[in-house]
Amino acid sequence: MEAAYKVFNDPIHGHIALHPLLVKIIDTPQFQRLRNIKQLGGAYYVFPGASHNRFEHSIGVGYLAGKLAKSLQNKQPGLNITKRDILCVQIAGLCHDLGHGPFSHLFDKKFIPKARPDLKEDKKWTHEKASLDMLNHLITVNNLKPVMKGYRLELPVDLFFIEELIIGKRTYPHDPKKQLEHGGRKPEKYFLYEIVSNKRNSIDVDKWDYFARDCHHLGIKNNFDHDRFIKFARVCEVDKEKDEVGNVYDFFQTRNCLHRRAYKHKVSNIVETMITEAFVLADQHLQFKGSDGKMFTMSTAIEDMVAYTKLTDNVFEQILVSTLEELALARAILENILNRRLYKCVGQFYTKKKINDTEVCVCVCMNYGMGKKNPIDHVRFYRKSAPNRAFKIPRGQVSTLIPGHFQEWLIQVYCKRTDKESLGTARERFERWCNAQVIIYCLQFIAPCEPKKTRFGAFNINLLKCSFSFSKFERFPE
Repeated sequence: MEAAYKVFNDPIHGHIALHPLLVKIIDTPQFQRLRNIKQLGGAYYVFPGASHNRFEHSIGVGYLAGKLAKSLQNKQPGLNITKRDILCVQIAGLCHDLGHGPFSHLFDKKFIPKARPDLKEDKKWTHEKASLDMLNHLITVNNLKPVMKGYRLELPVDLFFIEELIIGKRTYPHDPKKQLEHGGRKPEKYFLYEIVSNKRNSIDVDKWDYFARDCHHLGIKNNFDHDRFIKFARVCEVDKEKDEVGNVYDFFQTRNCLHRRAYKHKVSNIVETMITEAFVLADQHLQFKGSDGKMFTMSTAIEDMVAYTKLTDNVFEQILVSTLEELALARAILENILNRRLYKCVGQFYTKKKINDTEVCVCVCMNYGMGKKNPIDHVRFYRKSAPNRAFKIPRGQVSTLIPGHFQEWLIQVYCKRTDKESLGTARERFERWCNAQVIIYCLQFIAPCEPKKTRFGAFNINLLKCSFSFSKFERFPE
């Protein structure tokens, strides 16, 4: 089948040409749905420029996935990267976010855990899993399998490969005991699994696009140059493994900067907390028609892709304009957001340990993308004189300014009451708790014996129990 590429004018990547199969996928209701899902959720109510959606981000990731794969193909013909491989990688990049719900991560990180507490452990729902369901639904209802075969994709192998690329697979070619089964491609092409969703060191084209796109719309400078990374990236032999390498130092700093300044902004979290509360209150009173005419709520629509296709940010407006008495409380919360009657941030405190979220206490994780690990330890570099020999750079040879810890927890405490007396009481108690945490932190270094450590530990727990007693406001003066 002749491939007539279509050109898109993207504000981040310029004029980009996409394969006609990608255009076929884009021109479906399931993909067009992403036009109505904000990339940064509630951050739009803090950063006026953050109005971009999952639609343009997905197109950008599909483009970058193909660009990186083609670059490796041209530089290293011995990798035997085929047109099939490149097309599969592009489709995976394009479709990796099909499963996002209203306001993006607000839906899967905040709303679903509260509305569906039954989905835990092995039953945990993620937008990645929903992306696979939506992709299969999209292909089926739009009869795209014949089109895919027409462009020389081999089904079901290539479709399974695309699903593996979206969900992300950790590869261990040198260790059969650890190796998970990969049905899409053989070990010599396992490096392809690290292009869209990299489980090895978190460096992938998904982040490249949202770094550039989010920084552009937020008005924050992007210090990471993905074009330079593509220029110098190679697949090299490392301890019988193949790994992507390149210049990654600014990558993790940019990620950290975006999380601190925008994604975890205290007012963004307040807005998303309020939207979540409204959605939970409205959940049982909004109905969406699914397969065979069956009706679903917001929280159960994730089980039916026909109903889920109808679930976008428009739910906000649907609640807002509704006259149902059952939606009065949810409607009042959303009206408070529009009138800027927001909860107030009492204070923030950084700690090494996580504290369970409460009604007005949010514990936010800050890291470099791999939890407590230093992601640079999982990246290999090469010299121009020996491009096929990769090596690890010791931390001391990089810089003495590299942090020693790569994860911390930011505790943000909010007050739902906005009168001066309540806010004053809340702030006083929060400051008292923060001071106690500092004292406990210092005492752990001078405690001479185990019993005292235990006593301080108990004291710490008691402080935690009483410190957030103001979260329910039983003792606030009326």
